[in-house]
Amino acid sequence: MKRRQVFIMIILFFLGFTACGKTENTGTENGNGIQCMLTISDGSDAFRAMLVEAAQTAAEEAGMELTVMDAEGSTENQMNQIKNANSYDVIICALCDSGMAQEMEALAGDKPMVFINSCPEEDYLEANKYIYVGSDEAVAGNLQAEYILEKYAEKNTLNIVMIKGEKMHSATKGRTRAVKAKLEASGKEIHYVFDDYADWSTDTANNMFQLFLKTGQDVDCVISNNDSMAIGIVQAAKENNLSLENLPILGVDATEEGLNAVAANEMACTIFQPAVGQGQAAVKAAIRMVKKESIASLEGAEDELYVWVPFEAVTKNNVKNYQ
Repeated sequence: MKRRQVFIMIILFFLGFTACGKTENTGTENGNGIQCMLTISDGSDAFRAMLVEAAQTAAEEAGMELTVMDAEGSTENQMNQIKNANSYDVIICALCDSGMAQEMEALAGDKPMVFINSCPEEDYLEANKYIYVGSDEAVAGNLQAEYILEKYAEKNTLNIVMIKGEKMHSATKGRTRAVKAKLEASGKEIHYVFDDYADWSTDTANNMFQLFLKTGQDVDCVISNNDSMAIGIVQAAKENNLSLENLPILGVDATEEGLNAVAANEMACTIFQPAVGQGQAAVKAAIRMVKKESIASLEGAEDELYVWVPFEAVTKNNVKNYQ
């Protein structure tokens, strides 16, 4: 009889262990009772809208109450939102200006903050209290450069149009710095025949490229910091009857519009930035921080300061995997 009881206890132990393992593998955090505010720098941007939607879904699944506020590109608006966030346990913040992290932390008081989309300097991060969830922007720039260098392997001189995002955004800085560094390290002669900020805007990028085309300069490819601006370049190229097969246009984010353009041979490449993965990871991290738990075991965690969600290159060859 005793042997039978011991056997049953062993079975129950292993069943319980397995069940615990399954719960951990789902990655679901229990956020019941937690109040979170998400302040997004600009909710009209396609990628940031996807990021917000992913966070809302993840919060609902975890039982956390998430309130979303749109700063509409204004640092002043964002400061007021955080200043008045007294009823919240944690704040998820997509900074309008990545240089304002310290001010936002001061306004938040003792509340933990998860920064998303625009990465502050590491000096302003603190383990398990002020962290960043996102994708390493340098990887996106490197992937764009790799595509161009492979396509033009036999060409020694390249004329490049560079269309950048918001001047103070960490993605603009990281992606631009990385793509230029890798291109210039290739040994090729690189000429940036046009290089300016289009602030993530399709219309602004379109207008800029229209003006560039009037100069009559040769261009081998267009590198854009995001898909919205790349679509603006596509539109301008079509309006001027340019062959898109002979003008590689590269973006970042793999938005629906960007993926459709790649599938239609209008864009050569986009870089998949997983908005869903970032939104989910931000919510998981926020819940752990409220509970005074470490983020170290989250996938992609580094030094309890970052949670990285990887970029992936998307071309005509694999675009169906992302649509």
